Amino acid sequence: MVLNGIDRLLRTRPPLGERIGLITNHTGLTADLKPTIDALREAGYRLVALFSPEHGIRGQLDETVPDSVDERTGLPIYSLYGERKKPTQAQLAALDALVFDIQDIGTRFYTYISTMGLAMEACAEAGIPFYVLDRVNPINGVDVEGALADADRLSFTAYHTLPLRHGMTVGELAKLFQAERNLKVELTVIPCEGWRRAMWLDECGLYWVNPSPNMRRLQQALLYPGVGLWEGTNLSVGRGTDTPFEIVGAPWINGRTLAGMLNELPTSAGARFVPVVFTPTASVYKGVACEGVAIVITDRARLKPVSLGVGLGYALRKLYPQHWEAHKALGLLANREVHTMLMDGAEPERILQRMERDVRAFLIRREPFLLYA
Repeated sequence: MVLNGIDRLLRTRPPLGERIGLITNHTGLTADLKPTIDALREAGYRLVALFSPEHGIRGQLDETVPDSVDERTGLPIYSLYGERKKPTQAQLAALDALVFDIQDIGTRFYTYISTMGLAMEACAEAGIPFYVLDRVNPINGVDVEGALADADRLSFTAYHTLPLRHGMTVGELAKLFQAERNLKVELTVIPCEGWRRAMWLDECGLYWVNPSPNMRRLQQALLYPGVGLWEGTNLSVGRGTDTPFEIVGAPWINGRTLAGMLNELPTSAGARFVPVVFTPTASVYKGVACEGVAIVITDRARLKPVSLGVGLGYALRKLYPQHWEAHKALGLLANREVHTMLMDGAEPERILQRMERDVRAFLIRREPFLLYA
């Protein structure tokens, strides 16, 4: 069985400081499902403040997160997904160290890694140590896909010049951020035990806990880098249904036509597309009947989600150039050259060749920061 960083820390109990702040949410759990908040307190660590990322400390919110007080401990909870996304110097002045323990899903635009990076910046400014309790990458640490974010397109959904699927753990990313952004922060990563890069979450003996309200299965985490990529456009990616990121659609799509085209593309290896009709209860097209496709994973070893997403974007651009607002995809794609190719109707193979250039460069960049074989 694989152990995450919290379990390694509880075994060795290194000193972290007299007054500790903790960035966490409901995914911060020990191997026996005890919240990290409780586990640290029971181990004798003095928590004095909590910080919550997007979706809140309990992972149930899909809107701005307010400051609050933890009912169980009485500790203040400072939101990092509201008016501010970075701990203030006043908040950090009362701390001797800040600890991060949140489950990531391996995609650049999933915001927990942005929260971590901004917190590292704040700790560098405050001169206090930053600890990362590492967790496995649930969709493995071998496969890397997608274009790098342009340096001038960085944002809360693109904190650093990473590919769409980075293949790293949060601890490894913290080391990369520290070096490449020249952060003068004292960083300590408590690594996982027993995890190998090729391992998926379901091979680790660990529980799946929904890291956010619409991330409910490992299959959805795998599809997310390619399907979630188009979420800024006028396309439903299944929010407000039982299977977010496993279906896509819109009122202007013909499901049979789209499924037929996608099933013929080489980018769809490892998946099949089935026509569907659905009515989302939330988000894009709430209460509006949509046609589209359901994505059935047939071989996850062959499936490349970003490639699948490129094929999906190509098909939508070709079939519905007057309806699909592809110009809005630049926000999450964060790469102007690839976005221009999409808008110009470039064949998927050409776009993937362009992305592969970025992947090769990133694999060299990330090598010094890898903690696992």
